[in-house]
Amino acid sequence: MRNDIATFGGGCFWCLDAYFRQIKGIETVVSGYGGGNIINPAYREVCQGTTGHAEVVQLTFDTSIISYQDLLEIFFEMHDPTTLNQQGYDKGTQYRSVIFYHNEEQKKEAENYIQKLTGEKVFEDPIVTEVSPFKNFFNAENMHQDFYELNPEVKYCQLIISPKMEKLKKKFDGKLK
Repeated sequence: MRNDIATFGGGCFWCLDAYFRQIKGIETVVSGYGGGNIINPAYREVCQGTTGHAEVVQLTFDTSIISYQDLLEIFFEMHDPTTLNQQGYDKGTQYRSVIFYHNEEQKKEAENYIQKLTGEKVFEDPIVTEVSPFKNFFNAENMHQDFYELNPEVKYCQLIISPKMEKLKKKFDGKLK
C-alpha cells in the first residue's frame, strides 16, 4: 500500500466530497480551502471571493488500488471544467476548477490529461481548469465534512448532488466501494 495526496477544486466542495467518498482506494476525503493568502479562512470569508482560496477536497488515496489518472478522469467527468470561476449557480473564484499538484508527476499527468481531453474534443468549450502548485490547505468547518451523506434532505443535495451521484454510479461502477 502506497498512499498519496491529491487536491481538487471543482465548484462547491460538497459535490466533490460526495463523489470521491464513493471511490475504492480513497482513504480520506477532507473538504477545505486551498490556494489562497489567508491563513485558516472561514467559510464566510471564502464565500466573499477575496481570500484567493478555492473550495477544494484533499484526498488521501492508495495508489495500489486507484491511480492519480483515475482520479483525474472522475474529476473531469463530475464537474464542468469549461466554465471560468463557476459551477452551475455557484459563481466566484472560490468555485474555480483547479488541480493543486503535489509533485511534478501529478503536474505532468494533469497537463497531459487536459491535452488529451482537448485533442479528443470531449468538451465543446475550452478547458479552463488551473493546474497550480499546491500552496496550502485548511480544513473547512465540521459542518462541511461529508455534507451530502449527513444532509441528504437539503435542497442543494437533492437538486445538484443526487443526480450527479447517479451519473457517478453509472459511469464508474467498477471503481465504487
